[in-house]
Formats: sequence, structure tokens, C-alpha cells
Amino acid sequence: MKQLFIKSAVVCCPDRELLSHFNLPGSDIDNSFIPAGIRRRTSMTTRMAITAAKLACLQANTDPQNLASVFASLGGEIQVTDALCRLLPDDNELLSPTQFHNSVHNTTAGYWGILNKCQAPTTAIAAADDTFAMGLIEVWAQLQQGKGERLLVCYDELWPQYLAPPIGQTAFACAFVLSSEAEQAIGAITMPQVAQQYKQDMQAEWLKLAETAPAAAVIPLLLAVQHKQVGLVPLNIKAPVWACQFKS
Repeated sequence: MKQLFIKSAVVCCPDRELLSHFNLPGSDIDNSFIPAGIRRRTSMTTRMAITAAKLACLQANTDPQNLASVFASLGGEIQVTDALCRLLPDDNELLSPTQFHNSVHNTTAGYWGILNKCQAPTTAIAAADDTFAMGLIEVWAQLQQGKGERLLVCYDELWPQYLAPPIGQTAFACAFVLSSEAEQAIGAITMPQVAQQYKQDMQAEWLKLAETAPAAAVIPLLLAVQHKQVGLVPLNIKAPVWACQFKS
């Protein structure tokens, strides 16, 4: 099986203090990436994910117009969907066409394609605690078929807290440009697999954060990239633990 090469790795987290526990750099939402006319119709989910995706493409010097992508999110447009569901019992309330349009799980992927005039294939994935790991496996499977690059974006926004606490207490997005080619790579990973003998202690701060923001499962990989720490990297927090080998 081929290695997967990392060309860029970016975090967008509106609460920057959360990243200070890990000494990770991060970006706030950059509204300049979305024209005002479109921005008014988008949620925090979309603005956060697009910020991470755009910065990842810039960091990798990759043209997003021809870049196939995978968007992985446990909740997707959870705030919009929740608002629509609360309106349904009221016969006097009309559903907003814009809100309805924005309520599907692949909304963010759709806006990304529109903004970048990108007609390359895109995949939207949700897999509970395994969402980031499954997104990575999807990219892996696609790049085994031939040379090229893929954009992987994993994200979740703040949830209405009556739904599934503690999930959704933190908004977090990350994005990677991944490639089958080693040129200009900042690291490489092996194929994600279930780690039967995983013994590495998981950081308490990471476990706590990933429970409130499933996309934060990415943090051990981000730390490995930042510090060039070769070794086994967990990709989720609940058994079975998915992991990959990071190589600098």
C-alpha cells in the first residue's frame, strides 16, 4: 500500500485559547474567503470549514478549482437542521427556502465547489467518533487508484446543548491537502488501521476536547506534523482506536 503524503495541515478554531493547551497555531474564521452575498446565507459550520480548506490550499500551493475533496463532519449543518425541526410543529410558520437549502449534510462541500468553480468530485462523510479516521481512509482509498491530491476537511460547529452533550460544546475545523506524491510533503502516514495493541497514553486535554468537538480527534496528527514526531498516531478516542504511523 502506498504512503499518503501531507502537503499542508491547518486548524480553524474560533476559540483560540483551546489550542494553547497544545501549542498549536490556529486561525479564526476569515470572512474574506466568502463574498458577502454568499456569506449572509452561510452558517458558522461553512465559514469555519471553508477558512480551513482555503488556508490548506494556499499553504500547499494547490489550485482548489481542480481539487477533489472529502468533507467529514459528525453534525454537518446541525444548527440549521435543528431550527427547521423546531418550526415543523407550528402550522403558522413557513420554512425558509434558504434554511432548507442549507440543512443538508453536504452544504459546506456545495458552497466550496461554488466559491472555487470546482467541478471535481466531492464526498461527504459522517461516522460518529470515527469521522476523522473515516475521512482519512476515504482519501487513502481514492489515492490508491492513481496519482494526485485530495483535500480533506473535518469540522463541527457548536450544537444546541439539549441534543447530545457534551458533543458540540466546541467549534473546530481542520483541513489537509494530501497527495500520492512526496514532492514538498511535510510528512507522511501509513494506511489507517485499528490499533490492537495501542499503549500510548492519550492526553487528558485532548480527550476532553475531542469529546466536545469530534473533529478535534485530529490533534495528535497535527502535533506529530508540527514536531516531526515519528510513531503511531491515534485518530479517534473511543475503542476501537484507529491509528496510523506518521513519518517525517
